[in-house]
Amino acid sequence: MVLFSSWGDVPIMRIGDNDVNSHFQRYGMNKKVIIDGPPSPLHLPGLITFEAAARHLNFARAAAEIGVTPTAVSRTIKNLEAQLAVRLFNRTTRSVSLTEAGTSLNASLAPALALIRNSLSQAVLATDQPSGMLRLSASYVAYRILIEPHLAAFLERYPLINVEVSLDNQLSDIVNSGFDVGIRMGRKLQNDMISVQLGTVQKRIVVAAPDYFRDRTEPATIAELLAHDCLRQRYSVGGRLYDWRFADREQTVHIDVQGRLMFDEMRGVLDAAIQGRGIAFVLEQFARQELKSGVLRHILTPHFGWDDAFHLYYPHREHMPGKLRAFVNFMRAATSPAIE
Repeated sequence: MVLFSSWGDVPIMRIGDNDVNSHFQRYGMNKKVIIDGPPSPLHLPGLITFEAAARHLNFARAAAEIGVTPTAVSRTIKNLEAQLAVRLFNRTTRSVSLTEAGTSLNASLAPALALIRNSLSQAVLATDQPSGMLRLSASYVAYRILIEPHLAAFLERYPLINVEVSLDNQLSDIVNSGFDVGIRMGRKLQNDMISVQLGTVQKRIVVAAPDYFRDRTEPATIAELLAHDCLRQRYSVGGRLYDWRFADREQTVHIDVQGRLMFDEMRGVLDAAIQGRGIAFVLEQFARQELKSGVLRHILTPHFGWDDAFHLYYPHREHMPGKLRAFVNFMRAATSPAIE
């Protein structure tokens, strides 16, 4: 095939090779002829190979990512350059860099391939078998109250999901730390985070070991706590102390208790209370096993306080990974209050 191009008002037309001479003879014109064979198609694997090589600027690493040999990567790049009639990489024995044309192509191609991969991932995640490693950040209290009781059932339901749990009393930046999801008390989060409440608000109660009262009189009123050794807890290392606030009818009563021991985690408070070191003000759900076994007693039973509910939080995403969606839906159902 040839492309016949005129400089006048004659339109551009495509004609067959065998018709070139007769065409010129017919029109008696000296015109420009450009040989234009059908272009070779650009295949997606070649573009994927180029994007990997452009990202790594190393053919061996690109080959390892794709699962081919460095020689295959080099050959694919050469074929792609031949098809485009332009050099995409500057290659020496020691380095690989993008040419101006390669940089321009990669700037357009990389986002397009990312969109394709995202779409394919979404199609895979639509299956009934989510998979992969789910990384979770939580305090020990949140883990023990909310996650531990349901973890075995979750793993049984989703056998292709692995779970990594990081116990940290600090509020983690889950995005920068590489976590999929975090758990914290309350719903005050960054704007780009999504929050899902787990269960109801948490109730705080006063507990102590029976041995603590061997030589002491059990307090009968909130005010009498001032005469006892109370176990204090900080929000974090160097943070402010938790207030002992009680719901009394429609009012809130604050008692500035004193004590010789302070912790930055409720686990330490509970352990110290079991050892008879003082009186603790802890989440009722967190102390449930110790109360049931009798190593701790619930005292001042008419008086209690309220904390916020725990929340799952995770970054807003256009396409939520299947493993995260499965975990969020499972935990929301598992911790929902029973309807009586």
